Amino acid sequence: MSNNYHSIEQLLDIAVLAARAGGVVLQKYWGKQLDIQQKGRIGDLVTQVDKQAEKQILQVIKRYYPQHKILAEESGNFGLEDSEYLWVIDPLDGTTNYAHGYPQAAVSVGLLVNGVPTVGVVYNPMTNELWCAGEGLGATLNNIPIKVSTTDKLINSLLVTGFAYDRTEVEDNNYAEFCYLTHLTQGVRRGGSASVDLCYLATGRLDGYWERGLSPWDLAAGVVIVKEAGGKITAYDQKEFDLDSGRILATNGYLHSQLSQTLEKTPHSSAFSFTD
Repeated sequence: MSNNYHSIEQLLDIAVLAARAGGVVLQKYWGKQLDIQQKGRIGDLVTQVDKQAEKQILQVIKRYYPQHKILAEESGNFGLEDSEYLWVIDPLDGTTNYAHGYPQAAVSVGLLVNGVPTVGVVYNPMTNELWCAGEGLGATLNNIPIKVSTTDKLINSLLVTGFAYDRTEVEDNNYAEFCYLTHLTQGVRRGGSASVDLCYLATGRLDGYWERGLSPWDLAAGVVIVKEAGGKITAYDQKEFDLDSGRILATNGYLHSQLSQTLEKTPHSSAFSFTD
């Protein structure tokens, strides 16, 4: 144990404070005219809300843990390199949804300890839902314990996925998987916010989730919440999950092998090409 040890409960409390601080900004601008900019590919948006929410989140974390490392979507990497604590922050996961007034978006605050996702808080102020989890503490939604579903057959399941910003450029774009699994399940949804998708899985609203092309800040908080709710997280092929890989397979555990095997045998669709 290092001299800089903090209890999981204490770290979770600060993560909640940070997420709520970011949520205040989301609430302030909700439904208002936004200054929307495109960062790169089509659909990769940023607004003044992302930037202001991140500023508020960082102020909270720096106030309590000035020597911890931070990885934030808009600000990048900073802090002491030798710190065992890394805060991974998405101030507005689901910017496109938010910009269109579609309320599936959230603040995501995750904490890695020695590289392991250990604390996660996801806060959607538009629906007043706060998901929290800390290693060994279980997972909650608005302070009520949550558990994953017990659905054990794909035909009875409801799944969710997403499509990466490079989806029109590569064959590995989830289109074929989305269509194929739609025929094998009760439905496949595209939520538009990875952190909320993971929380819906943890709450039992969904039974499985897979996606590629993700960043660590999309997943760091949600994976803790799913695990603490009894779910399972791996790579597509059921090998150990790597936060930096950009790929995730998350389920209630009962469907894990079925979904993994189905993804493995689904052929990729051809890349779509769009011209002016």
